[in-house]
Amino acid sequence: MAARVPRNFRLLEELEKGEKGIGDGSCSYGLMDSDDIMMSNWNGTILGPGHTVHENRIYSLKIHCGDDYPEKPPTVHFLSRVNLPFVSPIDGKIDPLRLNVLSQWGRDSSIETILVGIRREMATANNRKLPQPPEGSTF
Repeated sequence: MAARVPRNFRLLEELEKGEKGIGDGSCSYGLMDSDDIMMSNWNGTILGPGHTVHENRIYSLKIHCGDDYPEKPPTVHFLSRVNLPFVSPIDGKIDPLRLNVLSQWGRDSSIETILVGIRREMATANNRKLPQPPEGSTF
């Protein structure tokens, strides 16, 4: 069995990766407050995928990594209003049981895999044409 990486080492790695920027720039993330020594509260940004109702939209999210991260997934809320089946229409909280990247969480999962997974869901046949709230509206 592989050695368990302590929470803070793991989050430091994610912070460095997030600051460098990931992949094609369609998702980004970083600490909400650079003085947060527990590295608990993060911002995420997703650029809506092309050829969907989300195209040219920028979605903001907040991500909270609890004390048991990465054993357990973080809680994720959309700050930008969005109509997706796994997002609460009341407060923007993502239902972890309705989003594969959270329901199938494993130690190799990360903030990046969540954002990329959400963006992938936006482009699925079921979600790509869902009517959306006005651009720029927030929870």
